[in-house]
Amino acid sequence: MTEGPPTRVDAATAGLSLVVAMVVGGAVGYGLGSLVGLAIPFGLVGFFAGLGAGFALVYARFRRL
Repeated sequence: MTEGPPTRVDAATAGLSLVVAMVVGGAVGYGLGSLVGLAIPFGLVGFFAGLGAGFALVYARFRRL
């Protein structure tokens, strides 16, 4: 079975996956940081961890884009 060329939907899904991973990472970091009194620093660390995880997710799922 051959795959067709990438579509605009694939690109939109890849971008949305990256954004969602960043938001979830930031929210988790902020929540954990709230428990120890360092919400903003932990939120930023979680945001950038989500960015890295999002890139890994997009690369693994959409290598052909």
